[in-house]
Parts: sequence; structure tokens; C-alpha cells
Amino acid sequence: MDNSEKKHPLVEVWNSYSGIRKENKQVSNTPPIERIIGEMFAIGEFYYYVLNLTNSTLSNHHPNILKIHGLKKYPENLKEVIDLTHPDDIQFILKAEEKVIQKMEEIGKDNHLYLKSSYCFRMKTAKGNYELFHHQAILTMEDEDKNLIQAINIHTNINHITKENPNTVLVTGIGPRNEFHQIKIENLPTFKSFQEVNLTKRETEILSFIAKGYSGSEISKMLILSEHTVRTHRKNILAKTSSRNSKELLKKAFEWGLI
Repeated sequence: MDNSEKKHPLVEVWNSYSGIRKENKQVSNTPPIERIIGEMFAIGEFYYYVLNLTNSTLSNHHPNILKIHGLKKYPENLKEVIDLTHPDDIQFILKAEEKVIQKMEEIGKDNHLYLKSSYCFRMKTAKGNYELFHHQAILTMEDEDKNLIQAINIHTNINHITKENPNTVLVTGIGPRNEFHQIKIENLPTFKSFQEVNLTKRETEILSFIAKGYSGSEISKMLILSEHTVRTHRKNILAKTSSRNSKELLKKAFEWGLI
């Protein structure tokens, strides 16, 4: 496969951002995958892979990618993953990545490695149909000039939770940063279930821990809050989203682009 066959539509979007290295660079370093997975949540079957942003090659695949998509070998280039995407969702992905880059430019290069982006799109599964996946990306490495060269992507099948894409992009802080940017992609088909929900920063943080499957006592220890305070926040989140329980809350959180 020559370079022209490996080109994919995201290359042009990424090249519009000066913060991503343009020259091809081989990257041998493997990011701390286990720590990074801890920054994400996977409610359902998931897989991850490491992406070299300078040439779109993939490495360190989680074996689930073969089973979930019915592949016989690990994809070597991002184009092979994009080819699994529903054709009608490609335009959304392009707009989503444009919004991520715009937000990264606003935030600045010094904070690249403390940001996570996420959104949803449909992918072809081993069953031969298209199902909704939740995509999360964390930037993991930059060169000496602070240009990005590596990221890790995780894809989770959430079709059992919802089949509705809110056409929303999230850019959130990790580690020392706790920001939360919810960006609606306009001029695309939207679902009637989408609603604006004004959660506080603390409620958004607790919602992400609920999505990761942590109990109230575990959340209280990690956030150094009393269990009573965590229960109060959870009660407020359920009320704001008109959810009866955590299962309904997570369904709405995905459909409304809250996580």
C-alpha cells in the first residue's frame, strides 16, 4: 500500500493546525496505556490503539478490535479504521475534529497533554451492521517544539445504551485541568432527545465517575468529599436530567452529549 492509498480525510483537517507535527516521525515510545485508560470510561466492549499523528500509523492495538469488527489482522493505518465508519458520519467526524483543533488553539500548546476529546459515530461490526461507538482520544506525546506526535484512541460500543448520536463534541481537562467544553455541531441532523442541561463543574466531574462505574464511597474518597455530599450531587444530577436511576442517567448523558 503506497502513501496515496493511506491518505484519509482527517489529514487535511490536522494539517490546518500548526500544533501537529507535519514531518513523518517514527515513534517507538509506548504511552502509559493503563494510566490513560483510567482517564477514560468504557461501558461495554471497547478497544484502543496508539496513533502516530505524523503518519497515521497504528500500534499497540487492544485485541478486542479484531473481535468487535470481525478483522483478520490489526489495522496498520488510521484509514483502515475510518473505512469501518458509516459513510454518513464522515462529515460529522471532520467537523468534530475541526472543533477539537479550534479549542486546542484557544487553550494553547502548553496544555495539549492534559486534554481529552470525545464524540460518537457509527462503525461496522463483525455482525455486518453499523452500531454506535463512543470515541475518546488523549494526546500522549509531543516533540521538542511541543508539536503533537502521538495519541491514544479508545472506541466503546454503546449501541446497547443508545443508538442516537447527539452530534456533540466534548473537550475536557484531565490531570491538573478540570475544564469542560461541550460543542454542538450545527447543520447536521439532530435528535429530538437532545437537551441543554446545565450541570455544575462538580456535577460533571461526578457524572464522569459514575460513567466509569465508581460507587458513591469510591467517588467521595477520590474527590475528598463526604459521602453525603456525593449523594446530594448525584441526586441533583438525576433531578436535572429527569433520570430515575444510573442506567437511565447514562443513556441520557450519551444522547445529550454530556459525556
